[in-house]
Amino acid sequence: MKKKNPKTFVLDTNVILHDPTCINHFEENDIIIPLVVIEELDHFKRGNQVINLNAREFARTLDSITGNDIFNGGISLGKGKGKIRIVITKGLAKEIQEVFREDNVDHRVLSAAYEAKQNFDGKRKVILVTKDVNLRMKAKALGIPAEDYTTDRIPNVEELYSGKETIENFDDDILQQLYQPPYEVSARKIIKKYKIEAAPNKYFILRNTTRSILAYLDFDMEAFHRIDKETVYGIKPRNAEQTFAVNALINKDIPLVTLTGKAGTGKTLLALASALQARRDYRQIYVARPVVPLSNKDIGFLPGDVESKLAPYMQPLWDNLKVVQDQFSETDKNYQAINNMLKEEKLVIEPLSYIRGRSLQRIYFIVDEAQNLTPHEIKTIITRAGEGAKIVLTGDIYQIDHPYLDAQSNGLSYLIEHFKGQKLYAHINLEKGERSLLAELASNLL
Repeated sequence: MKKKNPKTFVLDTNVILHDPTCINHFEENDIIIPLVVIEELDHFKRGNQVINLNAREFARTLDSITGNDIFNGGISLGKGKGKIRIVITKGLAKEIQEVFREDNVDHRVLSAAYEAKQNFDGKRKVILVTKDVNLRMKAKALGIPAEDYTTDRIPNVEELYSGKETIENFDDDILQQLYQPPYEVSARKIIKKYKIEAAPNKYFILRNTTRSILAYLDFDMEAFHRIDKETVYGIKPRNAEQTFAVNALINKDIPLVTLTGKAGTGKTLLALASALQARRDYRQIYVARPVVPLSNKDIGFLPGDVESKLAPYMQPLWDNLKVVQDQFSETDKNYQAINNMLKEEKLVIEPLSYIRGRSLQRIYFIVDEAQNLTPHEIKTIITRAGEGAKIVLTGDIYQIDHPYLDAQSNGLSYLIEHFKGQKLYAHINLEKGERSLLAELASNLL
């Protein structure tokens, strides 16, 4: 049933760059886009970064809504939805200019929201939607309601699915069964007895005072299977969580895996080593990470060509590859295999924007620092997965470099929240740091 008091939302540029489909998510409410936002989007159209692709996608969407009415009364976005219109602001409103003397894009967006509020004269609520916290504060100081774009925001990051569970005082007879072939037990009675929050591909520490075992619940949730520590390309898991991670990373039946955890927990290293271990099952290994400063144009101030500018952002991936390679002597075939894969481009380490658009058929695709991607960007990556592909996303949802994302709104958190319970998906949150005692202490205290 249609609400009696629809609102009007004024959109900032960063909302559109965050989610180019955002105009479809305001239900029956109307949308205003200041012309200065369209002008700013025009500056982002050129380039291969995700932010540029989003600008172009929105431009195409807006172009499909043709007609002069988009500048006048507005055009309906469809049944059950409100109207969208573009408004022209001729300089800053007098009240805005008196407070903020600088004439810039933010203040013009603010001025558009202020003028809309004045025009409705209290008959309709006008809300500025921006991911810029400073602009929201400025708006509120002027009496203009302002909100973050929360459509893709998860409710509570502290309750985010961890992918693992510890069951204490577990039945010893069942544990003994897991030590014997076929190293599995039926799950139904166990789930009911211990009130387990069951999910496909969920991992467990099952223990009592006598013994403990690592196990996972299969994708049909029919049986618990015992798992053991498995060395992958010279890298041996150091704790239960890393053992779980390796199991998911080398399992061909799980095409989507996410690993979260603070620095030093081994996310990237395990993903890279597992990819090398499973290389014969895939045509190619891609390892990528988003270059956040490039999206915000900071990289342009660095000296050198594009390659030299991007090199520092890719260095952590090369460092992890070197750690894996150094498990072997230079004459070892595994050491040489990595060099050969790089030479033949069977193993590719590049910025995420370089890999975008390539075919992902039988590709082992690792995306590092995935917490710096928006939900829309995550969706774009995963929907490109072809037959036989495996996608692994790693990151720390509390360590975000993107200026308009946080623990609740980043794409990695969004993915975990929405994919939990799916048969093709596994997730592990790594908590124990294994880099060094000093690194662990610094991560916990600083």
